Amino acid sequence: MQANAKEMKKNMGVASATSIVVGCVIGAGVFFKPYAIYQATGGAPGLGLLSWILGGLMSILGALTFAEIAVMIPRTGGMVTYLGEVYNRKVGFLAGWMQVVIFYPAYVAGYGVKVGTELSSMFGTNVSLPIGILVIAGIVVINVIGSGSAGVFQIVSTVCKLIPLILITIAGFVIGGSHDPLLTPVLGEGVSAGSAVGTTLLAVLFAFEGWTNVGTIAGEMKKPAKDLPKAIVGGVSIIMAVYLLINLAYLKVIPAHELMQLESPAAAVATKLFGNAGGTIITIGIIVSVIGAGNGFLLSGSRVAYYLAAEKTLPFSDRLAKLNKNLVPANSIILVGTLAALYSLIGQFDLLTDMGTFSCWIFYTLTFMCVIRMRRKQPQLERKYKVPGYPVVPVLAIASGAYVVASQLFMSGNRGRLMALASVGITMVGLPVYLLVQKKNRKDVA
Repeated sequence: MQANAKEMKKNMGVASATSIVVGCVIGAGVFFKPYAIYQATGGAPGLGLLSWILGGLMSILGALTFAEIAVMIPRTGGMVTYLGEVYNRKVGFLAGWMQVVIFYPAYVAGYGVKVGTELSSMFGTNVSLPIGILVIAGIVVINVIGSGSAGVFQIVSTVCKLIPLILITIAGFVIGGSHDPLLTPVLGEGVSAGSAVGTTLLAVLFAFEGWTNVGTIAGEMKKPAKDLPKAIVGGVSIIMAVYLLINLAYLKVIPAHELMQLESPAAAVATKLFGNAGGTIITIGIIVSVIGAGNGFLLSGSRVAYYLAAEKTLPFSDRLAKLNKNLVPANSIILVGTLAALYSLIGQFDLLTDMGTFSCWIFYTLTFMCVIRMRRKQPQLERKYKVPGYPVVPVLAIASGAYVVASQLFMSGNRGRLMALASVGITMVGLPVYLLVQKKNRKDVA
């Protein structure tokens, strides 16, 4: 990165990196997606629980594969760097453009919308939009102060969100009153297995979204080769265990055919276990969790914008590549935060998160393919970490990614297809942007 003589501090260890993985993932999904999952299964618990296991295994396959290429290229930028070096700069730029203009701001906006909705409901007001924008502005300020403060906030918010989850899990197993079967029926009567599997897996994979975010801040880690695989794989494993246990606890308290009617199952379960006060406490935990997820996505997304600007591939690169006195890319943080605030005007959590999920899985799959490509082209390179079970694990990861993309294009109805096509279109706008900026750079040099 020649655009700026300063370098970001390497002050993140495995605890901060792992907390970013856990913090980015455990957000809205674990609290809200059981509603969609059990609606898809027709109120049957079997496929719902199985989907959490399958989604976790798919994410671990992806994490194991992703870790090899992330450790080989442990620099700020994440997929932009990986795809740029393995394929070409245009592919890398398109991955970064998609993240800067769709993925990260859409997710931050979605989380802001959800916080606004929850707080408005709690206080009986109708000011969800201003609250959402204030939440986004708040995490922008935290990140501008410095990556150290953002990392500390991430650890604190992760701890805060795990406490209510642990309490619900323990209380659910100890005093849960539901005696309905946990594994049967697998599907509700008249429900199509093919459609239900696709819908539930997409919901679960949304809940697991965010495990790759730590790769984008590798350049700020003290020991990326040692700590990055631990952060990714360890973080996803923690998340899988938390999700499975909390969903078992839900079912011990409220059966699946009732959960399918509850948009905030955690709060409903807490109210049944601990009374109205417990429901309020869990709602606060949900809000903290969602804010923490937004913080992690903003931190990671701004580093992608910084990387693209430092490579002189974005408009206004000189400004976006500057570090402030705290040695963080303040202008890039503000860019992603501003886009998120604009997206929040849409006000639709599901639309924002669906768009972000689909757009990124195309490039996740290309990143998984990088491992096989690099093994064949440059087998002599030192690999401090190798994906176990090669080539089976990478192939399974690639197949999982292909399924996610195909399911949006072919199995999700008109709304899903339109969303997918819009995501592809916005991503491809990045190609003329890249060419125009490169043309300008050549003129400046001449």
